[in-house]
Amino acid sequence: MTFLQMLIIAVVQGISEFLPISSSGHLILVPVFTGADDQGPMIDIAVHVGSLLAIMVYFFRDVAGLAKGGFATIGIGEAPEYKRLFWWILLGTIPAVIFGLSIKLGFLNGFVESFIGIPIIDNDLLASIRFTDLIATNLILYGILLGIADKFGRETKSFEDMTWRDGLIVGLAQALALIPGTSRSGVTMTAARALGYGRFEAARFSFLLSIPAVAGAGILIVPDLLEAEGDLLFEAIVTGAMTFVAAFVTMAFLMNFLKRASMLVFVVYRILLGCALFYFF
Repeated sequence: MTFLQMLIIAVVQGISEFLPISSSGHLILVPVFTGADDQGPMIDIAVHVGSLLAIMVYFFRDVAGLAKGGFATIGIGEAPEYKRLFWWILLGTIPAVIFGLSIKLGFLNGFVESFIGIPIIDNDLLASIRFTDLIATNLILYGILLGIADKFGRETKSFEDMTWRDGLIVGLAQALALIPGTSRSGVTMTAARALGYGRFEAARFSFLLSIPAVAGAGILIVPDLLEAEGDLLFEAIVTGAMTFVAAFVTMAFLMNFLKRASMLVFVVYRILLGCALFYFF
């Protein structure tokens, strides 16, 4: 893999992971449009780990508070607000874990192959077309849902108002992001806005909710990283580091943007990109 390809992957991941436009959809399309070989699952995980580190650095106070909340659940220290949020995030993570493990263990293979499609792009254009249709459909469908939720959703709730029900609903929405083109940040923000959370609060909870999911995906790839040869390990580290920078900058931009603007620009982008993919293929 060339440095240019690693840079493109890192920038695409860093930007699309936090903007509600589907990082998996964009990453899968990189080899299609660049003509390069698929970057492989190790690089995909490396860029997600880079994104995870960006979240932990940007939301350091919240992450530290959640750690205190976790200790408080076993009687070490006091952190009442974060103790509750800690449990809601764990609860919201369960649906994605169940769905993800079901796919990994083969329980949903028939469903994945017949409805979702296989998330691998090879050199066969016909296979790429089938999978890109799925991405295009989800970009448009979930983009419209995001627009509706953002337009009509109230802004009456904050972190202090979160309940186990809200955490579970947003967590169920997060599980849908395993389908490429959906956007993990987009679908969780959609659910949070529909529940009455403001844009800033919706994005904040969405990013914090991603920590256990992304961390879990990173842990699953550790054995492969330990067995990786020099070049592949180096590529994963460099790509992950560049993703961290791109993700941190993008996150800072989005959180400031949502304080003064709606999500309409992302809705329009998703619809236009989806239409372009249908036309191109």
